[in-house]
Amino acid sequence: MKEFHINTEIFFGENALDRLSMLPYDKVLIISDPFVVSSGMISLLTARLDKAHIDYSLFTDVVPDPPVEKVISGVATVTRLKPPCIICVGGGSAIDTAKAVKKFTKQFDDKYDPRLIAIPTTSGTGSEVTRFAVITNPAEGRKYPLVDEDLLPDEAILDEVLVKSVPASVTADTGMDVMTHAIEAYVSTDNNEFSGALAEKAVEISGQFLIRSFSSCDDTHARRKMHIASCLAGLAFNSASLGLNHGMAHQLGARFHIPHGRANAILLPYIIEYNSGITLAGRSQREYPSCVRKYCNLARILGVSNMNEVTTIRALISYLHFMNAEMGIPSKVSEACPKLTEAEYMNALGDMASAALVDGCTPTNPRTPSKEDIIEIYKKIW
Repeated sequence: MKEFHINTEIFFGENALDRLSMLPYDKVLIISDPFVVSSGMISLLTARLDKAHIDYSLFTDVVPDPPVEKVISGVATVTRLKPPCIICVGGGSAIDTAKAVKKFTKQFDDKYDPRLIAIPTTSGTGSEVTRFAVITNPAEGRKYPLVDEDLLPDEAILDEVLVKSVPASVTADTGMDVMTHAIEAYVSTDNNEFSGALAEKAVEISGQFLIRSFSSCDDTHARRKMHIASCLAGLAFNSASLGLNHGMAHQLGARFHIPHGRANAILLPYIIEYNSGITLAGRSQREYPSCVRKYCNLARILGVSNMNEVTTIRALISYLHFMNAEMGIPSKVSEACPKLTEAEYMNALGDMASAALVDGCTPTNPRTPSKEDIIEIYKKIW
């Protein structure tokens, strides 16, 4: 038996932030990345809380790839203040920090269960509607995906006013993260009809609006669409999980600090090639893996389907390379990390491949990889 449920209430569209004025709490804790405060964006939230006479405290000790010690610091703050509601605002790091803080606080006090409201300021992670979070152990150079129903936010607020000022490079990285989430959820071994429908719509929107959103921060319609696509993709992989693309990208981020969406974007064409078994030098086969049909359907949605499976998969891969190039996303790790030497990179492949094999996202990949397979893919993207 399978099941599908959406436990997060979603508020979206124009003036979605007005939801904050309706909260039935006398105080809240806001967990935010420092930029939201320094840029003045935080006033979009606090003005509405002030209007509703809701007291608030700020926790801004948030950094990219949230390390364990920052989560511990957040747990100490929440334990001291005991707010009935936690509002997290920012990119994936801020939301993942808040989710981990809530989870570990509950482990110390199982009677404390604050409501968690997630407000994303980037259109990429989908973390506002998922039971996933990723924290980092810097000492080991590894990322650890957490998967637990306790990590699921109670509410998500999607307001495009928060993403209008996102720089083009971040829009590109996070947008390709959306595309990767949707594609991996679609071909996951745990996919279902409901997750598939959400993933298809996220791919369709991304194909139509990602480059538009990248090209102009004033294109409010495109930015609103990508904000919704990010959430749709999050709902899809919350149900179906992800795959090897994320399992490998987590290691690139932990080791070499490549932004998560950028790491996914670099890997995506090569992962599709690996999963499908269709390479540029390949020929037609009598039978294909079941994921090939799904990739071909996504190619049709994106308008790049071709004569047969081989040419369609090649067209899909070429289209993804085109999107990366159009938005200035590096095609190789050597371009993303110009100070990294080839020797340093190659020496890390064994450990990264081992970590990718046991990553929580890898088991639902449509093709079961070996350590040697993963090393070979890492070599291709150098």
